[in-house]
Amino acid sequence: MDYPESRRALVEERLEAVLDRVEPTELSEEVRHVALSGGKRVRPTVTVLSCEAAGGVAEAAVDFAVGVELVHDASLVVDDIIDRSDTRRGTASAWAEFGYAPAIIASDGLIGEAFELFSSDPRATVAVADAMVELGEGEATELVARPTDREGYMELARRKTGALFRAAAELGALAADADPVTVEAFGEYAERVGVAFQIRDDVLDATADAEELGKPTGTDAEMGRPSIVQVTDLDAAAANDLAREQSESALAALDRAETPDETATGYLEDLASFVVTRER
Repeated sequence: MDYPESRRALVEERLEAVLDRVEPTELSEEVRHVALSGGKRVRPTVTVLSCEAAGGVAEAAVDFAVGVELVHDASLVVDDIIDRSDTRRGTASAWAEFGYAPAIIASDGLIGEAFELFSSDPRATVAVADAMVELGEGEATELVARPTDREGYMELARRKTGALFRAAAELGALAADADPVTVEAFGEYAERVGVAFQIRDDVLDATADAEELGKPTGTDAEMGRPSIVQVTDLDAAAANDLAREQSESALAALDRAETPDETATGYLEDLASFVVTRER
């Protein structure tokens, strides 16, 4: 098992244990369907790697990593309801499988489990709560005050995706007891990675094959959602260039952090490059 996969395995093992304690059975079935249906686990991996890069041990960050994944999964349940998307990660979305009300309850359950994992450190709770406020504002903006230019789009991407990435890295640095300057540097790194991730996601929605992507494509255009290719004059190639600019800014932020673990830091650098070339 290679280095990143071993960290992902730590997250998966703890995730299973957390979901095993969920009651009643009906809710357990719903949250397991959402959280165990696959996924790249990018955010929790960022949490663990940030902890190690900052000089901590992976195990110290696992609860925070699982928590941030559960928050992310909860947000996807709501996204799929808004988008009327019946597929997520190559399987039925929560509302398509169980109905709207059970899906919303599953989302609430995932958030509850997440905040129990954050409760050991008030700083972690604050970091994730701030991210959820930003995420909520981003979702509201997307629905009712859609951006019409590049500046508006970038702010939306920062809130909608970058904020939770930021929290993921900050959680890792906090688990390593990093100083505030280092925590902030990790946060900026991850926020930039998140924005690059969102830009690439928009490009894939516009250009990728749905079967290869594992979810429906063309939904941004169909719903009039403000993707990078919908609200700017950038074509796919230019949008990818913009994503690369964000990736480079992420790497510059990481350079400012105290990162005694070169191996973990190297994988964070690789991630910043990967998010702008991924095909899924």
